[in-house]
Amino acid sequence: MEKIKVKQVRSSIKRINKQKLVLTSLGLRGIGKEVIHNATPSILGMIDKVKHLVTVTKV
Repeated sequence: MEKIKVKQVRSSIKRINKQKLVLTSLGLRGIGKEVIHNATPSILGMIDKVKHLVTVTKV
């Protein structure tokens, strides 16, 4: 399974509640935080919902 690194680069302040919940379910709790996930369809779908707040790189 391919691994991806997700980094939060923008704040969740003034975002709708669904986007805040997606960030917390990805494990991101602030700007500059990074997490590593498997590139499953569910994770990629969550990343697509908040693509304007995060950056994604392959590991």
